Amino acid sequence: MTLDSPQPTTFKPLGKGLVKDKLSKWLMGLLILSSLTGGGYLVYHQTVISSAQEARSKMQTVPVQRETLPITISANGIIEAKQSTNVSPKSSGRLKSLLVDEGDSVKAGQILAYMDDSNLQGQLIQARGSLAAAQANLQKAIAGNRPQDIAQAQAQLEEAQANLQKGQAGNRPQDIAQAQARLKSAQASFTKAQDDFQRNQQLYNAGAISLQIVNQKRADRDSAQAAVNEAQQALALQKAGSRTEDIEQLKAVVEQRQQALALLKAGNRKEDIDSARAQVIQQQGSLKTIQTQIQDMVIRAPFSGIVTSKYSDPGDFVTPTTSGSSVSGATSSSILSLASNYQVVANVAETDISKIKVGQPVTITADAYPDKTFNGKVAQIAAVASVTSNVTSVKVRVDLSDPETLLLPSMNVDVKFNAGNLNNVLVVPTVAIARQENGTGVRVLRENGKTRFVPIQTGLTVGNKTEVRSGLQGNEKVLVSAPPGSRDSNRGGRSGRMGGGYGGMGGRRGGF
Repeated sequence: MTLDSPQPTTFKPLGKGLVKDKLSKWLMGLLILSSLTGGGYLVYHQTVISSAQEARSKMQTVPVQRETLPITISANGIIEAKQSTNVSPKSSGRLKSLLVDEGDSVKAGQILAYMDDSNLQGQLIQARGSLAAAQANLQKAIAGNRPQDIAQAQAQLEEAQANLQKGQAGNRPQDIAQAQARLKSAQASFTKAQDDFQRNQQLYNAGAISLQIVNQKRADRDSAQAAVNEAQQALALQKAGSRTEDIEQLKAVVEQRQQALALLKAGNRKEDIDSARAQVIQQQGSLKTIQTQIQDMVIRAPFSGIVTSKYSDPGDFVTPTTSGSSVSGATSSSILSLASNYQVVANVAETDISKIKVGQPVTITADAYPDKTFNGKVAQIAAVASVTSNVTSVKVRVDLSDPETLLLPSMNVDVKFNAGNLNNVLVVPTVAIARQENGTGVRVLRENGKTRFVPIQTGLTVGNKTEVRSGLQGNEKVLVSAPPGSRDSNRGGRSGRMGGGYGGMGGRRGGF
């Protein structure tokens, strides 16, 4: 094996060559350090300074301006019918026929349906007959009595008067003489009967005749005696004349006949005529009631509108219901529902209601017709506010102009109330407004290119512009983009209620 021997080490003395070597290394380090310093400065200049200049050049400013801003109050609304009713008969009955259907347009007074009126036709005939009888009685009362009735009463009076005169004058001599002649005839008959009885009595006593014959003759004598007595009484009456009672009775009969004749000549009393006339009026009222009930069997449209629902068919039993009732028990017994004159009902926030006036123009849009705009006017402002989910609002009714009847009940719409203008006011873009610890304001560009924060008092916000009530003179330029390193907060993020604004950011106001 062969082993390698170590190489000998050579040592060089320190001298001129070593110093020269160290100087070269130092110069090289200094050169490298200079290069690094220059490069860093160049990099700083290119990154930091250039970036700052670029950021300053990108800051956007707009001048403060004076403008006229329209004030618009936005709200949600719903379409409702100004007039709506459940059409039903005035009295219960059967529906005979229905002439319209859902969706039909009808005019005021148009016949919609007929009710069954068969039970009223008989009552109509009876009422007409009763009226005719009452009218005849009235005509009879007004015309008075017939001449024939008066003549008959006159004859009866004359007869009574003649009887009275006869009673007062007494019996005539002829009547007395006649009575005396009858008495003599009766006495002669009695004398003959008396003789026949006595003769037959003797014959009987002699046994010549039977007792029966005697009894017969006795009866004839008694009958003749009674006739004599009657003739004597009659003669006495003829000689005595009429009694006072008979004369008074005859006078009463005469007076009665006179009164009857006077009544016939005078005609009917005014009270009787008035009573007959009242009967006519009463029967006319009864007839009118029946006729009205028959007319009520014809169902007519109370106003022009659209048939929104149909509840009954011919043959159904329907009953009267309230006009606005919508419960199932009421609508099921009605005939149909009718609606007309649609309007918008909007809920406006209580803070905005002071800007709403009756007659104010309104612009209406609907999601169902995004390309159409409808016009209207404020018709009514509710007298009482309502609270829903802790939000207080006031109902505002708007008359709607919709000739084509495109908007239907219960549709949602957007309502914009045109509440006037803000004339010649300072405005700034809403995005330029910022909120800092010392208040709300804008950043104004100074002459040296820097900005400063200026507090302002804002007013109304319309669209993307906000009214400035104080803090600016009107010749400033405000930043609409924040400078680098600024600590502005909530820039451009304010709600539409900032400064009492209407219809601005933050969505619609006063929604349902």
